[in-house]
Amino acid sequence: MKSSVETAGVLLAGAVAGLLFTPVFGLVTLLVPILVLTLLAFGVAELVARKPSLVPWRPLLVTLAGLLGLVEAALFPTTAAGLPTGETFGALSAGLTESWRLALQSTWPARPDAQLFLFVPLAVLAAAVLGIELLHRTRKPLLALLPSLAVLCLSQFYSAMPGTSAVPGALGYAAAAAIALAASARWSKAAVAAVVALVVVAVGGATAAALFDPVGKPAYSLKQDESAPIPPARVASPLAEIGARLGEPEVPLFRYTAPAPVDRWSLVVLDSFDGVNWKPDGEFRRLGVEIPPGPGLTAPVTRREAAVNTNGLDGPWLPSQAWPASVTGAEPFVEEGRGTLLGQGTPVGYQLSWWEPQVDAKLLEAAPVDADAPGGFGEVGIIPPGIGELADQATGGQRPSFQTAMQLERFFSQNYREARGPDRPTGHGWPQLRHFLLESKQGTSEQFAAAYVALARIEGIPARLVVGFQAPPLPGPDGVFQVRNADVLAWPEVAVEGVGWVALDPTGNAAKSRAAGGLGEVTAQARDRLPPPEALEGPGSDDEEAAAGEEAAEAGGGAPSFVLLLVPVLLVPLVWLAGVPLLKRLRRRRRRRAPGTGAVAGAWAEVRDRLRAHRVPVRPGMTVRELADATAGVADQSTVDGVRALAGAVDTALWSGSRTGPDLAEWAWKAEESVRKGLSRRPLRARLRAALDPRGLRS
Repeated sequence: MKSSVETAGVLLAGAVAGLLFTPVFGLVTLLVPILVLTLLAFGVAELVARKPSLVPWRPLLVTLAGLLGLVEAALFPTTAAGLPTGETFGALSAGLTESWRLALQSTWPARPDAQLFLFVPLAVLAAAVLGIELLHRTRKPLLALLPSLAVLCLSQFYSAMPGTSAVPGALGYAAAAAIALAASARWSKAAVAAVVALVVVAVGGATAAALFDPVGKPAYSLKQDESAPIPPARVASPLAEIGARLGEPEVPLFRYTAPAPVDRWSLVVLDSFDGVNWKPDGEFRRLGVEIPPGPGLTAPVTRREAAVNTNGLDGPWLPSQAWPASVTGAEPFVEEGRGTLLGQGTPVGYQLSWWEPQVDAKLLEAAPVDADAPGGFGEVGIIPPGIGELADQATGGQRPSFQTAMQLERFFSQNYREARGPDRPTGHGWPQLRHFLLESKQGTSEQFAAAYVALARIEGIPARLVVGFQAPPLPGPDGVFQVRNADVLAWPEVAVEGVGWVALDPTGNAAKSRAAGGLGEVTAQARDRLPPPEALEGPGSDDEEAAAGEEAAEAGGGAPSFVLLLVPVLLVPLVWLAGVPLLKRLRRRRRRRAPGTGAVAGAWAEVRDRLRAHRVPVRPGMTVRELADATAGVADQSTVDGVRALAGAVDTALWSGSRTGPDLAEWAWKAEESVRKGLSRRPLRARLRAALDPRGLRS
């Protein structure tokens, strides 16, 4: 009986370790194969224990039983009435040698194909065979757990389970190990204490990571070193084909149906420019079951879909969107950060789903650019004389922001015109762009988009070039939209913090997108709200930001968050849980006791830091009323009203000349208390994350 319990614990530990590959393949895909082979391995081990003559054959018998169960559970379509065939053995061989690499080359969760996930149950089977032999030959359950521990480590090298997901995994493996160890006569108090301490540290660390990631970077994964090898293909650049397509405008390319209007379709993103050619960058992967919204897209999203038929479109690229979610009817490669789909063959039709951010025009207009967006700051080659000065003139010397990006768009639409007729210019290298920008001032969307991206990057605005098609304004009589050569379009996209890539149209034809709804319409509304160039914030705003920073520091700067890293590793959770809220409380008290208008400035700094901790998009130089508008997207109306009440106190302190009135400070701090009470009604997880976030200690 004791031996059976130990065997069950060892096998259960291997099964739990295999199920920790769930982020890669999904639980349903792995559960049945792992469960079947684990039960068969246990049954064979128990049978051998009752027939000593079979002990020398135990490794072989367990292996064969596990493989048979795996064939029936995962490879049944390759069998003949349940009996293995040559195809079955080929699939097992590929699973042992190739599936681990194919999984790394896919987006996760990967498609539930045996050729991708087979290495996981095979690893669990290997851990079961080795674990059983170590257990029965050494009589040391702790040693028998090492193979399952190796599978567990491998699962974390594929995808480290974050936060609350790691808690049940740690507890499950600890429970399986406890079953194996509990039946052992060598179970000592020291071992009990060590295992309990390990579980406490693992669960406590996983819980802390669920609330806040102090590093802010994803864990290492073997996936970072793998990408899908793309078969070489000699195809013309879609950017260079624009002129030829416009010369034959009525040629049909592809058709689509969608329940809601679509603004435009992208074919390829070109973000690498050497001064002569624009090329795609990034790494492709096999498209899995679904891609979640990218890390640059933190705004609320809605899922859109369309059915596409590419019967007239040549080339490897498939019509796509900036944030594709899934594709059915085809198995393309995808560049996750750019949305480019690369077809394998030429599928006649497929169903595309994608994510679209939900944001209003007011927030979009005030949003900062995302300097960390991949591909936004590529090279621009050797800049010809006069181009840098033109870029400064186009933006008015404004700091990089989405408002500045729209000002650059307006500069193009007002000072350049779209070329029409048979003599349209072609080319997108610096010689052609210089001629377009400084001399002819007319071109196709090819020159408009390429020139915009180059000037935007010169001015510090992350931008990329996209080639695709404008959606037709109306469907045909059958409700199907027909895209033709005349709809070809190149456009720039600007990376906006939280919103992702936002498409612009420097040709001045962006009014077409107003009928498409979604982000295109929101961008058009923000474009309408853009003030005239003379009313935009001047380039001196950087000095104002510095002055605002100094004022906040005088009102009470926070202790640097990196001090926490100096604490010994085992004490970090304790110091963090107690120290961060305490430091914030002490800082608030110091700010409130500041003399004169310093108390008002302290209330403003306290509200700003508190809202930043609750993920309100706070940007440098933002006024109190602008912060109130940004707060509306995160907190309730009482919180917004508190910020607006604070705006009145700050305005009075700045302009009334009242320097020492205690009523003014009381006014400001009552507004701060109103903000705190409003934020206290947010979900518990959001409040804990804000309270324990040490980045809020740095103003």
